[in-house]
Amino acid sequence: MNALRQAPAPVIAEALEDIAALGSFFSIELGGAGCGWHPVEETYARGVADLITATADRYDTDEKRIGASIVQLGHAARLWSPVLACTVVHGIVPDLSRLLRADDGPALRLPAAPDGWYAPGFPQLTGVLYELVMTRHLDELAAGLRVKVAPGLLAGNAASALVEAARAILAVRADLREPLAELVGELLNTGRLAGTGKVIGPDLGFRRRSCCLYYRVPSGVKCEDCSLAG
Repeated sequence: MNALRQAPAPVIAEALEDIAALGSFFSIELGGAGCGWHPVEETYARGVADLITATADRYDTDEKRIGASIVQLGHAARLWSPVLACTVVHGIVPDLSRLLRADDGPALRLPAAPDGWYAPGFPQLTGVLYELVMTRHLDELAAGLRVKVAPGLLAGNAASALVEAARAILAVRADLREPLAELVGELLNTGRLAGTGKVIGPDLGFRRRSCCLYYRVPSGVKCEDCSLAG
């Protein structure tokens, strides 16, 4: 992170507030009362147990690994979406080290004066984003899970969330196709994301090499990017 230049808190906040309009997964709350929230690291340490149980109940399944997969996929989307959008749309990388999670759900929050950096185009940017999302958050979530879930499945979920975030941005900012495709391509060749799947076509379609297991819930179907899809 030392290679990045610190950005002023108002600039970071403005970028986060702007990209929140792209959808719920892009939204991170800023500031507010201290009650009702806790450091997201506490969630990881507890194995995301509350969200997994609530999710398994909601989808009427006794397979906790399915709940764990759906929760991890959703959390990956809530991390990748604002990070990717701020980076590509505003040239800002938000710092997620003071991230909070709502006590009663998956919503995320940062301080009213968030930290972050400018993101000029240089080779280290891919590694910075990978460390920010994968190493500091999704790897910690995976390490804390009390439910056995295949590492390849979790990595595939992270890749799927990344590409879906890029597709959502592309849908409203077609002019960003080239930088989005380049950055996503580089990330998909980095660390645990390498080998998780491939981008198909100019609209950033994706075919993953694993399955999130959603099709196994009573009302479930195979996702568009699923390895099991025909």
